[in-house]
Amino acid sequence: MTDGGPKGFDLGRLLAERGGERYELHARHLNHQLPRMLHTIGFDKVYERAEGAYFWDAEGQDYLDMLAGFGVMGLGRHHPVVRRALHDVLDAQLADLTRFDCQPLPGLLAEKLLGHSPHLERVFFANSGTEAVETALKFARYATGKPRVLYCDHAFHGLTTGSLSVNGERGFRDGFAPLLPDTPIALGDLDALRRELKRGDVAALVVEPVQGKGVHAAPPGFLYEAQALLHRHKALLIADEVQTGLGRTGAFYAYQHEEGVEPDLVCVAKALSGGYVPVGATLGKEWIFRKVYSSMDRVLVHSASFGSNAQAMAAGLAVLSVMEDEEIVAGARRTGDLLRERLAALVDRYELLHEVRGRGLMIGIEFGRPSSLKLRSRWTMLQAARKGLFAQMVVVPLLQKHRILTQVSGDHLEVIKLIPPLIIGEPEVDRFVTAFTEVMDDAHGGGGLMWDFGRTLVKQAVANR
Repeated sequence: MTDGGPKGFDLGRLLAERGGERYELHARHLNHQLPRMLHTIGFDKVYERAEGAYFWDAEGQDYLDMLAGFGVMGLGRHHPVVRRALHDVLDAQLADLTRFDCQPLPGLLAEKLLGHSPHLERVFFANSGTEAVETALKFARYATGKPRVLYCDHAFHGLTTGSLSVNGERGFRDGFAPLLPDTPIALGDLDALRRELKRGDVAALVVEPVQGKGVHAAPPGFLYEAQALLHRHKALLIADEVQTGLGRTGAFYAYQHEEGVEPDLVCVAKALSGGYVPVGATLGKEWIFRKVYSSMDRVLVHSASFGSNAQAMAAGLAVLSVMEDEEIVAGARRTGDLLRERLAALVDRYELLHEVRGRGLMIGIEFGRPSSLKLRSRWTMLQAARKGLFAQMVVVPLLQKHRILTQVSGDHLEVIKLIPPLIIGEPEVDRFVTAFTEVMDDAHGGGGLMWDFGRTLVKQAVANR
């Protein structure tokens, strides 16, 4: 015990004394490329506090968050109900993680989750989205007795070795071989699925109902037809809802937009945490869990040291309670429709703006080659240096000039992905559309500052080759 004096741990004092070193500390001890990248694109801000859908800097200026920590902050930052639940669970001093008892909170959270997933019966709790996917891959292989899992081009399912094996982006995979012997198909390609299933060794297809990279929804009917094909060949459908689940697309799960789709395994994480305590969950059918945990000898055949911890379970219960009480899913659908419609109305106005797509509050804004000679020459200059630079040129003034945080949807993509907190409403839609319109006006008018920054990005891209 300490007396709380100068030698005791004092978080507030530590942050006051050394918080200003944040970028230097990261460069010295963590991923040194992150601060370098942030300095290069002008994202090296110092945010002092956050609440809801906003950050504030030391000068008291607010910043609108349209990124939500890549979807983690579904309820925004520091929702009072989730905060209170975490204070309560800490104050309760529960006998947590004894490993040899059954605490009530995991069962209660599983019950609540399964209430939104009526065709599923059991849950495994892990600590992240990639662990939820790893669980699904292991369960599918064991339950079917088959080794191979199919995945879709451009998919993202995580970065641990198993989930990386079903990651459809080569940039993440390069240099980490050998991976598991899994096979990609194009999103929506039922013929390719049939060909692979005929080989008889496929355990499952893992798919994002709406892909995070580029924001591409599975074509209508694909999930339903894929499910039927998989079951005919005694293989499973795994829905990765790590980013799309819990209301993001205007339904509790994105697969629910297609009638009759009932995945065998469903992975969730991100928003379930309330933005506080890492948590992942794999929901599945009864027979799959009974096959994996087939005897007392196999009771720990798959487990997680911190899985089902009380803080994570309390956060998840609070999140689901808020979603029901505040009608978050309906709000996300309504606000998403409004934002997408207002942005789509700009497509005919700006030749650099090619498409606005998505579902709910998961929206992709895609840019493309303009028709006018002056803009086309500038576009060609950027594309020759590195594909994706124009989208980054849009992201930067949105932050620097309009104090709105966004980011591109993936490497080498001319797409900005909007995944804001699900609690935003019409004022935030107005602010974003007004700012985006001004940035587009600047880009099409040949605004000096924006294109000057584009030349800086070109030099940086060439230097990194």
